[in-house]
Parts: sequence; C-alpha cells; structure tokens
Amino acid sequence: MKRLLSLAVIASLLFIPSVNAAPNKISVKPMQLLTTVGTPDEVSGVVASGKSLIVFGSKAAKAYARAVDTTGKELWNLSLDQSASSIATAAAVDSTGDIWIAGATPLALGLIQPTPSATAVNPDNAVLPPASAIGNLQAVTLWKVTAAGVLAFTNTLPTSSVLLPTSIALDRNGASIVGILGNARGNAAFLVNADLTGAFGKLLQIGSVSTTADAVARHADGSFTVVGSSGEALGGKRVAGITDGVLVKVSKALRITNVVRSSAVKGKRIWNSASSSLLLGGEVVAAGKTETAITKFSSSFAPTWTYRFPSTGPAATAGSTHAAFISTGTTPQLIWNPKVPTPLILSFDSKGRITAANSGPVGQREVMGALLSKELGVLVVTSSAEAVSIFTLIPR
Repeated sequence: MKRLLSLAVIASLLFIPSVNAAPNKISVKPMQLLTTVGTPDEVSGVVASGKSLIVFGSKAAKAYARAVDTTGKELWNLSLDQSASSIATAAAVDSTGDIWIAGATPLALGLIQPTPSATAVNPDNAVLPPASAIGNLQAVTLWKVTAAGVLAFTNTLPTSSVLLPTSIALDRNGASIVGILGNARGNAAFLVNADLTGAFGKLLQIGSVSTTADAVARHADGSFTVVGSSGEALGGKRVAGITDGVLVKVSKALRITNVVRSSAVKGKRIWNSASSSLLLGGEVVAAGKTETAITKFSSSFAPTWTYRFPSTGPAATAGSTHAAFISTGTTPQLIWNPKVPTPLILSFDSKGRITAANSGPVGQREVMGALLSKELGVLVVTSSAEAVSIFTLIPR
C-alpha cells in the first residue's frame, strides 16, 4: 500500500559491484510462512513488538493498528483516528515495546493556514501553496500506542500541503518522520522531529518540485540522514541522471550540511530504505534494465561495499546484515535462477560478503519490509495480489 500511495519515482546508481563473489556458490533455502495479516489495500506495513506483530494501515478510510501473534490470532485492534479520513503509513517500535505510528489526517475544521509551529525551514526558497480544501490530508499525525494496544497520545502538525509520511525512526530522544509534500508543480520532501511527548518541532522542506524522502536515520550527535530521490538541484548539487538517488545530511539545527547523489546518465534511481547503520536499498532503471542496488555507506556517505541484482526494483534493508527484494534473474554468488519474479533475502557479513540466502514463494509482487526481532528473528513482509504475508528464516 505504501508503494501504491507513494509519489514513486525510480532511479539509477552510479556505483558498480565492488565485492568479490565467494569461491563456493550458496544454496538458497526457502523461507517459512509465519502468517498472513490482511490485504494489500488495507495494510501499509508490519513491525514487531516483543512476540507480537503490529499491523497498521487504513481500512474504510480510517487509520488503524492491530496486533496478532505468530499464528495470526488477533490480540487487539485499535482505531487510531476518528476523522472522516486518515492514513497510517509508517511505524517503529521503541525500546519498551511501544509503537509509534506516523500518518496523515485532515486539517481541523476551519483551519486554513498552518499554525506557527509548522513554519517550514526551506533552504531552496520554494513557495508552498495555500491549503486547497479543508478535509485534505494536510496534517502530519503521530500516534503512540502501548504494547497492550492503548492509545497513549495523538499529536498533529498542520501544513499547507497534501502529504504522505513514508518512514519514521526512533531513538531515546524522540522520533523523526519523513515523507512527501504535494504541490501544484510536483512534490517536495520533508523531515519533522518530535520529542518523547510527541510534540513536533519545525518542518524542514527538502527540494520543491521533484524530490522524495523515503527513509530516515537518526544519529547520536543529533543529526539525521534522509534518503530518497531527486530530479532537481539540492544543496548546490545538480541532478546528473533523469532522477538521482540522494543522501541528505541534516544537522541538529535542521540545516542541510551535505548532499550525495547516486546517478547514471539517462538513468533513474531511488533509495527506498535505509537502516540506522546506513545499509541502503534502492531501485535502479538504466540501459533498459531494472535492478536492485544494495550499498553500505559510512557515516561520511562513502560507499564501503555495493551490489546490483536483477529485480523488479524496490528493496528493504534491516540492520547492517539483511536486504530483501523481488529477484528476477541469476546472482553469481548463489545457486539461483528464478523463472518468474521471486522474493529473495540476502544476509551479509561485516565486509559485505553474502553469507546466506532465502527465498519466498512465487506470486509475491512486492517486499514491504524486512525486520530484525530479538524474539522472532528475521522476518520478511511481502504482498501478493490478495494478501500481505510474513515469512521467517528461523524454523519454528
């Protein structure tokens, strides 16, 4: 659902594979189905809280979250918002097991202009259009839900644009939400932070007409890394391909301090996902073919190792060790030659060598997420035409 909602663009990567193949090819083992949790039009994603699986999304135009166990038995079900329409599109779990969910809700009745707290920090001097109509999804909304399914708080930040939150990251100091702002000329990216009470700070707009933010990482020094795509100049760096993948470093004071573009001539790319260790997964479309790019970046945005794999494009990363995507062709390091698009998750060591590979069943259209859970192990969330499924790498 997140992929369908997103103002998606695809992009291409400048780097070429730099990690040598292992001497012996690795056998690909099947993943095991844990449970199914809903339909693609109602499920935005899944996170793990303890031994529970937290499913979130929108049903009948209302944001919701619910918990199930590994057999699919429902533990609790919560309506997040009572507005006429609302969406829940990203979630993360804190160290206590509480779930922080980001989404969008309509502006409050009678509210046209954003409140002073929503004033955007806008380094590109882009003009945000005024609110077009009451009822549009123009408020960033943050819900905190306890592990027991109790709504702890709801906070909103009105803006002047229709918006789509795409990712949320947590640490002991608060949360960061990134996403896409729509406007009359195209779309911009945004970053907004909240403290542990859910109170929002200022919203930072990144770009103006052709930029997305698809993932965010928080760092110990208070800075942030925002990743996504851009077809316009950012931070003084011009677009090199049709659309470039971008890594944007943002200081604690919400100033853009560095922009690194991943590009190819006449190519398109996007970074779809980023873990806190800066293991990035992205789409590549160039020279008539589609690939997944997996790259581990250093804190200074230098690539330490990278791969490209034939695929349908998007990829999900977890930690510094796992990446999942829909594979469409052979991989030199593996005994692997799928006849149709097939889910594949790869495990890496600290030097970027592939150490293991697992596959899912055919018929899966998208990898929606990859999760590392202390209690449940490595999980992969996929969607087919009919259902969202969760697979595990650990026999149970």
